[in-house]
Amino acid sequence: MRKRARPRRWWWTPIVTAALVLAGSTAAAAAPAPPADPGTLAASAGCGKSPTLRSGPQTIQSSGKTRNFILRLPDNYSNTRQYRLIFGYHWRGGTANDVDSGGTDGYNWSYYGQRRLAENSAIFVAPQGFGNGWANSGGEDVTLTDDLIKLIENDLCVDTAQRFALGFSYGGGMSYAIACARAPMFRAVAVYSGAQLSGCAGGTQPIAYMGIHGVSDSVLNISLGRGLRDTFVRNNGCTPQSPREPAAGSRTHIITTYSGCRAGYPVVWAAFDGGHTPGPIDSGGDGWRTWTSAEVWKFFTGGTTPTPTTFRLRGESAGRCLDVNGANSANGSQMIVWDCHTGANQQFSQNNQALQVLGKCLDVPTNATSGTRVQIWDCHGGANQQWNVNTNGTISAVQSGLCLEVAGGTGNGSVVNVATCGTGANQRWAKA
Repeated sequence: MRKRARPRRWWWTPIVTAALVLAGSTAAAAAPAPPADPGTLAASAGCGKSPTLRSGPQTIQSSGKTRNFILRLPDNYSNTRQYRLIFGYHWRGGTANDVDSGGTDGYNWSYYGQRRLAENSAIFVAPQGFGNGWANSGGEDVTLTDDLIKLIENDLCVDTAQRFALGFSYGGGMSYAIACARAPMFRAVAVYSGAQLSGCAGGTQPIAYMGIHGVSDSVLNISLGRGLRDTFVRNNGCTPQSPREPAAGSRTHIITTYSGCRAGYPVVWAAFDGGHTPGPIDSGGDGWRTWTSAEVWKFFTGGTTPTPTTFRLRGESAGRCLDVNGANSANGSQMIVWDCHTGANQQFSQNNQALQVLGKCLDVPTNATSGTRVQIWDCHGGANQQWNVNTNGTISAVQSGLCLEVAGGTGNGSVVNVATCGTGANQRWAKA
């Protein structure tokens, strides 16, 4: 690696820690839950569409303001392939262009090195913060992220079970804010040398979390990074511990994977001998040859990648989610559609061909005919509780061959029954 003078290290823009810790907001709207498994229901609405979005600088209206971002599509993008969606947040004083371009290290460090490692398996987005920071006033930067997801996924083919966020310094603080406010929506986050700078709305739900911090960080002390980490040690049900960290001058790093965490929600802590940088090299210096890129990629995609366990089903015609009426868990409680929320009566899991919610199974009475209402019932493994998820977005009952359908309108409370399978949007469902 070529030697570079310190002023050219684009991530070294100083920040005023005290001012940033006081910045940010805890306000944010409720977020949708993640899908359970990659597959048909994980496909975004943009799958199969001819895309209108292209790589490069873009603008979007969010919270009544014009916001800027850079989008980076894979080479030879295909609308039939579901791609990961990775958000890269810049540091204080940095820009979306710095993240996208990789700065002086170019393509090798684009999106903190993840673009090179992705090998065209991901769509990348670099939002631009106001004032080159992430104050997240009134939750506007979290809302920007929501709006970008809607824009991108309505146009491009995304695996909605594979959303990730990462960032350095202020961008790490923003990634932490996403972990707090949008844990059900994102599969994992990686926070480089971060602190609570952009708020933490919610902050009680589990998400796979990786923290990276230098033991000699003089800008954001490592104790601040430990505090972020410990939020998700608690949320993820991990066994508390004080992970080993390298001594100053050792030129090493130590990675600890916490034990006892809930299945699918690991916490990894990587401490290194160094200061405020996302790209430490054990032999000295920093740059794209750092070990951090590969470790984050492995965390996002490898053995420690979380497997989300619940998902919601959103009806295409109504734009609302499959819901147990009144959150009543009694046998025979009927299904409706309702505005999507994070309540347990919209959280489904899949066990082979059974769809489960509130500890019961999605059920259609034996000998059902077109128009029969769908309900929940104690799980018993019968054919009337088994469902096929079809490639066209329909969900059909194994026993009757009839399709799950929103009947009688699109508003809150519209009934859900089974009916002869057709091509209407009221029989198409997607994870939300």
